[in-house]
Amino acid sequence: MHALLCAAAVAWTPHAQAQARLTELPALRGVTVGPIESSQQPQRGYGSPASIELLDELVRLGVNSVSITPFGRLWSLSSVQIEPDFEWTFADNRAGVLRFVAAAKARGLRVLLVPHLWVETSGWRGDIEQGSDGRWRAYQAAYREFVLRWADVAAAAGVDIFSIGVECKSWSGRFGEYWTQLIRSVRARFHGQLTYSANWDEADDVVFWDQLDLIGINAFYPLAERGQASYAQYAAGAARALERAGTLSAELHKPVLLAEMGYTTRPDAAVEPWLWPDTMRDVQIDEWEQARAFAALLGAAASQPWLAGVFVWRYYAHLDDVSQEAAWGFSPHAKLAERVMRNVFKSQWASDPHDALEAGAPALDHGRTTMPKRLEKYLSNAPPATRLLSTPGSAGSGSNDMK
Repeated sequence: MHALLCAAAVAWTPHAQAQARLTELPALRGVTVGPIESSQQPQRGYGSPASIELLDELVRLGVNSVSITPFGRLWSLSSVQIEPDFEWTFADNRAGVLRFVAAAKARGLRVLLVPHLWVETSGWRGDIEQGSDGRWRAYQAAYREFVLRWADVAAAAGVDIFSIGVECKSWSGRFGEYWTQLIRSVRARFHGQLTYSANWDEADDVVFWDQLDLIGINAFYPLAERGQASYAQYAAGAARALERAGTLSAELHKPVLLAEMGYTTRPDAAVEPWLWPDTMRDVQIDEWEQARAFAALLGAAASQPWLAGVFVWRYYAHLDDVSQEAAWGFSPHAKLAERVMRNVFKSQWASDPHDALEAGAPALDHGRTTMPKRLEKYLSNAPPATRLLSTPGSAGSGSNDMK
């Protein structure tokens, strides 16, 4: 099966050598490392000593790749200008990213770079709307400059995969000629693999997948329609979500990268997983619920032969920085979900080359509607299955990354 995947990958893209390198390596077991979203906290962002220490901890957890998310700033959903500075100057951010990538490479990690847009006032970048042809042209020119600026950084740093955008849902299904020209311009600068990070409900409508190497999906899939769902319901929801991703892979003859996936640490976390933690108040912290959702989706993903890899959303560049996100947020750090992630990451995946991992790497028991035994083991020392702690108020710096 893997030999067929390798042969197909060569045919799928004009950049056959890059594709072949992907299939010769283990699936990407990745973590997104978030920037520090405040200039009031020096020495905590990309390239800082704290971020280098984080890389060593991630390697211990079985991580073999990291995703970095430098930001540009939009004032509003109708702005046509993108400010390249975010908390620090672009030059400072570039230098930090270069140091961080170099440290990741020194540890044998592969790197995905995904330029993000921060909307300063309110709203989700997937709802950007310019209202007229002239304003769209102005915005697209600014977006091209923003993306190419980071493509140059990716090339200089030796990044492995570059995403040309993230959650451009309102315009990734149109403006085909614009996207074609943008991709050509990126290819002229950056010679690694290209992807695009589509929202989970956007992927079917993207018009330019045929010009990229990987189908990128931000996989904040709902696994159940109602609260208090059983693990069997979560497992069935994960199977349904990945079945559609697999169909898209087969239709486009390209591997799928789950460019982001994650669930918050609260009850019913997999019912509406895109709800942003900083908008919530008086939330119960439920580590078991986050762990169940991780087990259902990660376990199912690891059994898919079309999968290029997964990036878990997210850790922060300073491992113990609690200022960026509420305790009920997405980060699995020091929670039960981290045990699940570590166990899955250190197991054999269906898309791994047979000789790519250490001999004796365990295989997960995929396709079950009960918690896999090897995952149960890592959760067996948890308090009772509803580890709920009432925490009033809110923490975190705020974000408009609505998933």
